[in-house]
Amino acid sequence: MREEDKLTTAVMDIDLDLTEDTQKDKYLTFLVGKETYGIDIKYVTEIIGIQPITEVPELAEHIRGIINLRGKIIPVMDVRLRFRKELKEYNDRTCVIVVDIGSVSVGLIVDSVAEVTTIPEQDIVAPPAASTGFSNRYVKGIGKVANEVKLLLDCRKLLNEAEIEQLEEINK
Repeated sequence: MREEDKLTTAVMDIDLDLTEDTQKDKYLTFLVGKETYGIDIKYVTEIIGIQPITEVPELAEHIRGIINLRGKIIPVMDVRLRFRKELKEYNDRTCVIVVDIGSVSVGLIVDSVAEVTTIPEQDIVAPPAASTGFSNRYVKGIGKVANEVKLLLDCRKLLNEAEIEQLEEINK
């Protein structure tokens, strides 16, 4: 390897380390109903206002359809419906959080975006066990921020394998 290439590789490694470091413990928080949720900022690519949605037949109910985001087709999922909450009419506070889950870009429709907040690992506790009646399929932890709690979601579990495969077809 040439000296020049070694230097370029070293700089790229440092950039990756810095990017990962600046995103460590950072969560984008948002509201769905009265609950505040958070997702690891590393999954978020952008936040946009609600867009016109084109319905696609035979998708799961919580997958509302697709949007055209600057020429890229993005499937959108209503987080309210994913969590079996009542559908709410979209308004000027409704946002779409575009995230990358594996090889798929998906828009998460939420009631409103709150903030990016830092939640150190020591302030995150495991969700209650399933035997308590609390379903933690999507929740990977509970963040304690001042006197509030944020339900931290595992982005990779918001979609199952079959849904990811179906959405990959749309993303092509």
